[in-house]
Parts: sequence; structure tokens; C-alpha cells
Amino acid sequence: MGSAVRRVCFVLRVRKDRLEEYRERHREVWPEMRAALSAAGWHRYSLFLRDDGLLVGYLETDDFEQARAAMDATEVNARWQAAMGDFFEELDGVAPDAAMTPLPEVFHLP
Repeated sequence: MGSAVRRVCFVLRVRKDRLEEYRERHREVWPEMRAALSAAGWHRYSLFLRDDGLLVGYLETDDFEQARAAMDATEVNARWQAAMGDFFEELDGVAPDAAMTPLPEVFHLP
């Protein structure tokens, strides 16, 4: 990654009745999905899940829109989004990755 690394943080909400299954699915993310994320420029990608369903995601990338578009172009991402879509609240038919709206950064200690 170059010097223009962008830190991206977003929130989603996992259905409370699906929390344990969501955690279980992420214990063994498909190897081809992990490889696609890396190839698309998603680095240091982490998900944090609170017991009330609040999901906080963090990643670093040179260009978030380009990294997201690169994932959108993969077959494995289409399968993953279809498999994971029912875990989330308030998406109104939008795929989880399309609902990832970056939060504005207000402080960073390098």
C-alpha cells in the first residue's frame, strides 16, 4: 500500500437472533473470499460484534470505492453477500457490502 492509505470504519446491525450463527460463519470465512478481499485491496480488515447486534467494521485500503468495486466484480462476493444478507437488520434489500457507509474520522493517533 502506498502513502495514501485510507482507514475505513462502518457500522451495520446484525439481528439479535442470528448473532451466534454470524460469529460461527466468520470463524471460517471461505478461503476464496479471503483471497478475493486481499486481491481487491482490503487490508487489515476486522469486524467487531457487540451482544446487542452492533457490528463495527474496519479496513485499510488505498481507494475504498475501487476496492469495493473490485469485490463487486467477483463471483465469490456475490455468493457471500447472498449467504449473509439475512443476518442484518434494516438493509431493505440492499446487500450488506453496499450498505457499508464509511464513518467520518474525527481523530487518529498514528
